[in-house]
Order: sequence, then structure tokens, then C-alpha cells
Amino acid sequence: MKNIKLIEVPSEIGAGTRGASLGIDAIKIAALDYMSSFFIHFPSERIPAENKLLYEPIESPYAKRIKGIMSVYDKVSKSVSDSIKQGFFPVVLSGDHSVSGGTIAGIKMAKPKSKIGVIWIDAHADLHTPYTTPSGNMHGMPLATAINEDNLESAVHQPDDETIKNWNYLKNIGKIAPKVLPEDIVYISIRDFEKEEKFLIDKYGIKIISTKEVRSKGPENIVRSALRYLSDCTDIYISFDVDCLDSAISKGTGTPVGNGLREREAEDLVSKFMQNRKVCCFEISEVNPTLDKENLMAEIAFNILQRSVNVLIMS
Repeated sequence: MKNIKLIEVPSEIGAGTRGASLGIDAIKIAALDYMSSFFIHFPSERIPAENKLLYEPIESPYAKRIKGIMSVYDKVSKSVSDSIKQGFFPVVLSGDHSVSGGTIAGIKMAKPKSKIGVIWIDAHADLHTPYTTPSGNMHGMPLATAINEDNLESAVHQPDDETIKNWNYLKNIGKIAPKVLPEDIVYISIRDFEKEEKFLIDKYGIKIISTKEVRSKGPENIVRSALRYLSDCTDIYISFDVDCLDSAISKGTGTPVGNGLREREAEDLVSKFMQNRKVCCFEISEVNPTLDKENLMAEIAFNILQRSVNVLIMS
């Protein structure tokens, strides 16, 4: 049985739309609506966010609010690292997906010799850098920080020196870079990415499992093949962005995309991954109740969270 610790990170400074910082409380409200005592069972820690920066002018157009992101990375990586060292399994509930760069850093800091595999269940590749970003939003960059990538071959911007210095800080947090090798990433259901990200996916041969494959082969086979692909890894981190779900159901998120997973498919995938003993951390992100109807997205996220954690408790 694993000791679970909830780490709540209500940060939304990496997103382009507002409201993801409210996602964690929306998930808690969904739990109450289901008469669930889930949030009473586990120790939890709430990481202070830097959302006040949303009211200040943007200094770095190609890495918006990066100073705040640095602070979030520092706090999240320390919390995740300490939790793992204390024998906990961290379940991270984050506002926007930029947070996961800090989560991965924390896993690597706790296990510096570990070969970390990443299962990224998301509509987006999140491989942009300040040199390639179309929006400057840092929730499109966490995996680039984890693999220590600038993607200068695809550069379309020349960020200023301060931005570059801060970006290098993010990549080198914990004094280890890269945290993850590109060949140890498995994307599931990504379907919306720019040519600059495609360049890196092709360059490194990063594995992609499409929604169509999940549907035709079934979650169990997908989980088996993904874990086989990552068989050299000693630890596995699962990141679940709710926009991996089809836009017909994922209204309550900032960047919904069609042709995504169904709720049951996502739930089956995550809970089957959680049965694997190498999985050491799970993150769920990008629930935005301000864009939602009747808190549906948070309810789906809670179902996935509860079922996954139940698997952990049983294993």
C-alpha cells in the first residue's frame, strides 16, 4: 500500500486563459457533490502561487511571467522531492500544466540516479521554448524544460538576455539537466502541436499513441505497450491534462481540442497505468471551472483521481 500525499498547486500564470487556479477547488466541490470524503483521507500541502502577477505588465513576451514560474518550480520541486524522500507517493493537483516542469524536477531531485519515464496524456506536446512559442504561455513549455531543450533549429524569436537566463534556470533546476531523455516520453492522444514541436518529436523519435489507437487496441493493450516501451526506466511519472479528453466533454479547460479521449477511456488508461509499481507520481491539471457547465470537467477529473488513487491504495 502506498502512502499518498496530495500537493495542490493553484497556479495559473502559465496559461493563456484565466481560471485554472480555481480547478483544484472545483475538484473538491465535485468530491463533496459525490458525498466523498476523499480529501479528508490524505495529508495535503498547498503550494503558494504567484497569481498576483496576472495583474502586472508582462516583462518577457516569449516566456510570460517566467519569474513567477521560477518561484513555482522551486516550491513544487522541493515539495515533490521531500514527499518522495519521506516515502510518499505525490499526487499533484495543478492549475495550469506549466507546473509539471517543477514536478518532474522534484522527482529527479529525489532520485538523481533514476531513469525517469514520462507518460504525457494531453492534447498538446508542451515542447515549446521561448525561441519557438507562438503565444509566450509557459504551459506550452514544461517538457522542453525537462529534456533541457531550446530547439534553436526551429527558432522564430530571439528572447532577451534576462529571459534566456531565467529559462536556463528552469532547465537546470536541481542542478540536473536533462531530467528526462526524449526517448523516455510517451505521448497519449496528442493531436494539436506546431511544426516547431513536430521537429523535436521527429528529431528524437518521441513515441505518440493516438486517440484512434487507444480506441482500436483498448486501454489495456496501450498501457502494456507504453510500459514495454519504457521498460528501461526505473520510475514513471504520469501527467494528465484534462484537455486530452474530447472537446465535446472538455469544455472546462482553456484549450479544448476535438478528436480526444472519452471519459471512460481516460479513466481506464490512468487506473491501469497506476497498477505498475514503477509509477511514482501522478499529476492532473488544467481544470478551469470558469469555462465549464455544471462543473462537469471537475467531476470527470475527480472520478479519474479517485479511481487512480484507489488502485494505488490496493496495490
